[in-house]
Amino acid sequence: MPQPPRPPRRQPPTPHAARSRPRPPARAVAHPADASVRSTAAIEFLLRSLPGRWHDRVRAYLVLTRFDRPVGALLLMWPTWWALWLAAHDFPSLKLLAIFTVGVFVMRAAGCAINDYADRDLDPQVRRTAGRPLAAGRVTPREALLVFAALLVVAFGLVLLTNPLTIKLSFAGAALAALYPFSKRYTDLPQVVLGAAFGWSIPMAFAAVQGTVPPLGWLLFLGNVLWSTIYDTEYAMVDRADDLKAGARSTAILFGDADLPILGVLIASFLLAMLLVGTRAQLAWPYFAGLAGAAGQFGRQLWIQRDRRPEHCLAAFRQNNLLGMTLWAGMALALALR
Repeated sequence: MPQPPRPPRRQPPTPHAARSRPRPPARAVAHPADASVRSTAAIEFLLRSLPGRWHDRVRAYLVLTRFDRPVGALLLMWPTWWALWLAAHDFPSLKLLAIFTVGVFVMRAAGCAINDYADRDLDPQVRRTAGRPLAAGRVTPREALLVFAALLVVAFGLVLLTNPLTIKLSFAGAALAALYPFSKRYTDLPQVVLGAAFGWSIPMAFAAVQGTVPPLGWLLFLGNVLWSTIYDTEYAMVDRADDLKAGARSTAILFGDADLPILGVLIASFLLAMLLVGTRAQLAWPYFAGLAGAAGQFGRQLWIQRDRRPEHCLAAFRQNNLLGMTLWAGMALALALR
């Protein structure tokens, strides 16, 4: 007669300390594709001093306001410093230098918050911007608006430390900052609107130093509009294919195959405007040496973009930070030699 099958032998229980429970995989921190590696590392280092429960929220706000990509703030800072040095005819007062430098970073952060709010439906369709906090759902549209409003309050508090004309001009600057993100839906020239928004610190700086905005200030403002159109067109060339699919508009799309020749014309116009700035301000030779250096850097930008590959266009855009610093250094030296 066959024996019934024996029940499986029960294994001795594993001690509690030796039990291994499956751990959830570590959640990767998402960063936009164009984030600066060094700035991202700096943010992560600073976050270590905060309680762990705040890390994700603070990181999302810092990325929303582009503190992981400081090049945009620097491109706004250099023209502001040009204006401060020219208006003061030398080193400006430390008070105004501090107000406008901090204001640059605050207003750039505010502009990024409202830009992502305006582009919350477009950014998920573009590979470079799909990782932004609002596009990825890590920040809500309401939060982005609250961040924008809070930063405007801080910026206005800084402006209140200047004079009545500067305060009046600040309202136009805030309007331009809010208008730019929506301009890409209604015009093919949003880069020009950005140039006006980024350059509005120039008349404000002259007003803060001199109590008026002379023709030199408006000439410098025009030059900055040209420069901003140049580098933001290079930036838009990175996303041209995705923008076409998403229905966004830009000078990169408007210029089409003629983008590099048109950039050449804009570069020549900018250099002429800055040449006139130097002659009108009666600057010494270091300024014109800096202007020659800027011309050489523009030539390099056009050369590396000749194949129009997105990574090369992004590299050309980033080189404008050095260009702005070159012009400021030449200007500061020229004024110091007077």
